[in-house]
Amino acid sequence: MTSKRLPDDSMTTGTLFLEGAKRCLPVILAASPFGALFGALAVEAGMTVSEAVIMSASIFAGASQLVGLELFGQAIPAWVVVMSIFAVNFRHILYSASLGRHISHWPILQQAFGFFFLIDPVYAEAERRHERGFEVQFAWYLGLVIPIYIGWIALTWLGAILGNFLNDAQKWGIDFILPIYFMGLVLGFRKRSFWLPVVAVSAVASIIASKTVGSPWHVSIGAMAGILFAAVFAPNAKGQPPAEVSVSNEGAV
Repeated sequence: MTSKRLPDDSMTTGTLFLEGAKRCLPVILAASPFGALFGALAVEAGMTVSEAVIMSASIFAGASQLVGLELFGQAIPAWVVVMSIFAVNFRHILYSASLGRHISHWPILQQAFGFFFLIDPVYAEAERRHERGFEVQFAWYLGLVIPIYIGWIALTWLGAILGNFLNDAQKWGIDFILPIYFMGLVLGFRKRSFWLPVVAVSAVASIIASKTVGSPWHVSIGAMAGILFAAVFAPNAKGQPPAEVSVSNEGAV
């Protein structure tokens, strides 16, 4: 049963902000090991604590930050670094295209602000809110993203300070948090029609690309394979009743 769409004037700005903030706690808890991991690895790679914090504050994209750590300082052209990070972040083009439909009523500056904070769990929460029949308001969005952003920076700082106590952070298996985290996001959309075939095709294509083309290009290749498969074979592509199709590629990471 679909929930009734929430009118714009049914909640005050403060109430909407708190409503969004209620959704941020699980995200912060899930991202906390990941943020601390980046801080620890950044210091281990030769960055200062301040440099690690500034990188988290300006980029605000965990996977891209880890790719940057692996590539910065190596004897490779700058364009390779840029294109590698673009490949990892390609999914955000899909996120913005999807979210843009829900926030088109926002002023352009607010939309630009919103897209900066459009990370994986924020997209997932915004989609869930829209699917429940509620409007994605700017105040609600702020309540969701501001605590996550502050928490991410604080966790980077904490990890950078405490990371010195770990001789090798990867020996603890903390680096495996990323695929577990993305898998959790993908499973959150498992009730969508045609979800499993799209995820399976995306995952297989990504694995093949990882063995042939290499990282990080397998992320974008897996995503494109899932998108093309959905566009060609999804039920609504054949004239049947429209069905929500998951084109997320996180499962291919």
